[in-house]
Amino acid sequence: MKKDTKYTSPYDFKGRIPLKHAIPLGIQHVLAMFVGNLTPLIIICGACGLTSSDPALYVTLLQNAMLVAGLVTLVQLYSIGPIGGQVPIIMGTSSGFLGVMRSVAETMGGGVIAYGAILGASIVGGLFETVLGFFIKPLRKLFPPVVTGTVVLSIGLSLISVGVNSFAGGSGAADFGSLENLLIGFAVLVVIVALKHFTRGITSSSSILFGIIFGYILCAILGMFLTKTGIDAEGAEYTKAWVINWSRIHDAAWFSIPKIMPVKPTFQLGAILPISIMFIVTAVETVGDTAGCIEGGMGREATDKELSGAVTCDGLGSSFAAFLGVLPNTSFSQNVGLVTMTKVVNRFALSIGAIFLILCGLSPKLAAIISIMPQSVLGGAAVMMFSSIAISGIQLITKHGITNRIITIVSVALGVGYGLGATSGAIAGLGTNINLVFGGSGIVPAALLAIILNLLIPKEDEDHAAEAATAQMAELRAKKLAEKTEE
Repeated sequence: MKKDTKYTSPYDFKGRIPLKHAIPLGIQHVLAMFVGNLTPLIIICGACGLTSSDPALYVTLLQNAMLVAGLVTLVQLYSIGPIGGQVPIIMGTSSGFLGVMRSVAETMGGGVIAYGAILGASIVGGLFETVLGFFIKPLRKLFPPVVTGTVVLSIGLSLISVGVNSFAGGSGAADFGSLENLLIGFAVLVVIVALKHFTRGITSSSSILFGIIFGYILCAILGMFLTKTGIDAEGAEYTKAWVINWSRIHDAAWFSIPKIMPVKPTFQLGAILPISIMFIVTAVETVGDTAGCIEGGMGREATDKELSGAVTCDGLGSSFAAFLGVLPNTSFSQNVGLVTMTKVVNRFALSIGAIFLILCGLSPKLAAIISIMPQSVLGGAAVMMFSSIAISGIQLITKHGITNRIITIVSVALGVGYGLGATSGAIAGLGTNINLVFGGSGIVPAALLAIILNLLIPKEDEDHAAEAATAQMAELRAKKLAEKTEE
């Protein structure tokens, strides 16, 4: 007699859901992060001159980037001992290291030597972050909701411009901001919102995936009726950003075995010091990502064990990635936005996405299907996902209510910290090293100011009262949940 399988909800982290539901839920995570996972590697390989000097190595590194992201994600989801937080986080190649790594590449003259030094520094920095991960519990007092909320809000704000750039066709596109790109992005966004709120079941929970599929179809149809090329300001012909390059799928191989240590890591102090500092920043961002993901997807605060495991996985995952020639792997904010927007936290569904990434690392043809996605299609989904990260930050900040103390901390951290850091050239007078660490996104100075102000500004009676009321509410919710479980 066939045993009936008992399925649970996709909103249950450890629950079991049908494979036909898990596949689209998992693949939409891959679609959300695929381009972002490869972009940092493309930029650093370009800075080192590997894209033209050694194209075969370049292809190998891109292939390994997908494989590593999938493997490290599985560790984050299921954990190996203390490594991995068992949290609904997708891992990928970090863009936070771009500034410092480009500087290292330029200082060392580029080439394989510079890239090897970056990998060696990533191994050391990853081990350093791993050690930090084991001390998250005593350091937890530095990260109350007002601090982690400010970090999450800063992450969301920094990513909104990334989503808008994709929405308009992708930075550097000759037809950036064209009516065609904007209409495609808007059409994808409308489909996602419509499916999310006017349908039920798999079409609602997988609205991002179906919206992106609609974008592919729309671009293919437009290619039949509209001109695919244009003329830029200098009179040169270019292919429009929304045109799908189907030949890339045809030319890609079905199977290829990734190479271990395609570039030999070297250990040079000039690269290790600045990159290791960035790993401290990464640990702070991971705490923020994890806190935002748990708060936005599960409606509760992350535990010490979850934060420690997530940061430790970040560190060891980055060291492991370096042995395969890949840049540091960290929690991917794009996918945190997807979790907070859809509330789908099911580990099995996310692991399907991780397995698909591994298959992409083994099959270039599968990877090509994702890599040809027009930026405006991705942007239609990204603008909403990234904004939802900022909303999660606001939820964390207001967790214990809004008091004068919280308003001061967040206002200064965002206005001065995030504002100066995110504004190009605003801190140019502080020197190159300061700019490498604190310039660019504004996340780091915002986090630093939030931590300092939280320690310096004393709590008032209204703060204690708000925290007590929140704790009482949480206790009541837990009691009701326990009663419901018993029933």
